[in-house]
Amino acid sequence: MKRPLPLLSTAACSVAIAVPLFVAAPAYAATACADLAKLALPDTKITLAERVPAGEFRAPGVQQPLTVPALCRVAGTVEPAINFEVWLPEGTGWNGRFQAVGGGGLAGIISYPAMADAVRAGYASSSTDTGHVSTDTTWMADRQRVIDYGYRAIHEMTVKAKAVIEEHYGRAPEYAYFNGCSTGGRQGLMTAQRYPDDYDGIVSGAPVNRFTQLHMGQLWMAHATLKKPGAVLSRDDLARVGEAAVAQCDANDGVKDGIITDPSTCDFDPSKVPGLRAAQVEALKLAYQGAVNPRTGDRIYAGLEPGGEGPQPGNPGWSMLMNGQTPFAISTSVLGGLGFEDPNWDWRTFDFDSDVELIDAKLFGVLNAVDPDLRDFKNGGGKLIVWHGWNDPGVMPRQTIEYYDSVVEFASKTTGGDGVAFTDEYMRLFMLPGVGHCRGGVGPDQVDWMAAIAGWVEKGQKPASITASAVRDGKVTMTRPLCPHPQVARYKGRGDPNDAASFECAAPR
Repeated sequence: MKRPLPLLSTAACSVAIAVPLFVAAPAYAATACADLAKLALPDTKITLAERVPAGEFRAPGVQQPLTVPALCRVAGTVEPAINFEVWLPEGTGWNGRFQAVGGGGLAGIISYPAMADAVRAGYASSSTDTGHVSTDTTWMADRQRVIDYGYRAIHEMTVKAKAVIEEHYGRAPEYAYFNGCSTGGRQGLMTAQRYPDDYDGIVSGAPVNRFTQLHMGQLWMAHATLKKPGAVLSRDDLARVGEAAVAQCDANDGVKDGIITDPSTCDFDPSKVPGLRAAQVEALKLAYQGAVNPRTGDRIYAGLEPGGEGPQPGNPGWSMLMNGQTPFAISTSVLGGLGFEDPNWDWRTFDFDSDVELIDAKLFGVLNAVDPDLRDFKNGGGKLIVWHGWNDPGVMPRQTIEYYDSVVEFASKTTGGDGVAFTDEYMRLFMLPGVGHCRGGVGPDQVDWMAAIAGWVEKGQKPASITASAVRDGKVTMTRPLCPHPQVARYKGRGDPNDAASFECAAPR
């Protein structure tokens, strides 16, 4: 890991503000952009090296033009089919750092909007399609390409991007960061577990770390609502259930503001909601419970949380998984395509006893980022921020807490000491009240995660709390402190409930 560089000032390091954190170091091309097309890298073909002028850039497959600074755009392919891009801000536009960005879903695309965010902030950036294009499904039957999607592509992209950066600027990046959510969150955790020296700091949002079981958990919701007569829940039904849950548990943090700060404190019974059929109540209870083995009763995956059932701004709510017609499409692709390699697989036939073991035997070690042993990452000086929205309707948030707990438990066993203190030296988890999958919801979803991780890596400023904002119609309508788990934000009893200053981080009740 690298030695810290001086920053602008101590004030600029606060994680509660979104001002530029870095002094841009002079960076003049040691190798011209066009000449990067000749760069020889192992098992790699550079397919593009071109200058992109400052202004609007129309990225492939992106509907709206992206605003970018002047940069050098490099594209390449690592055998057999891992496509990647590296964007290099021109001259003093580079801050001397590298920020790779993660993908989403089953990947298959370059994450151009996230790359644009990174280069606007002064980073050299990279992204990969992980070895297939989104319109292709044949990769699911190719073991090497499944491995590439699981973990190899991100590592290869990282190695190649660092080489491109060093060749262009004449020096390696001073710090390397990875930033991703959902699949990108899984990619971040997988990298910390398998390639602990690749990054100095990792931000992992809503990680799909138990990949195989997540999609079983999502399919569980379809089984609960579509296989029994009368169990389907409309958006209006879900909205009424969500309103009832919030009405019961909203004030648990000391203030009524339409947000359940910690749903784990909400003992909600959907049978009390008027107008629901018995089959609907049963389906809701199965959704809160999560997927279990019907023979042994062992849990397969966590359930959904009260408070996010109905649609919210930028968050579809539970109808994302329970639309009354079909299962969530990615779940059937994963279980049918990757698991059974059958494009005509019938989701109704999935056995939550025998099929769980079958799928895991084939895919668990390749796609699941569950290893709690992060000692190599820690010993190399790495820092890890994990975060998750409590109202996430797609990736169940309690599973992220359980992964964090497994890291603490492993630390306790291996060090013989305080696992919480040991883990807290390099890893912190933040739960976002009222926030959906990576964004959206009734809670504050706007957070400068890069300022937080960079301040920790480069200045040793462990984030005691991080200020998040909610923005509506371009205006900040709420700020709220995010507290390191297991602490929660609690209202002080006075002040504007939409102001972060009116809350404090405290132990959960």
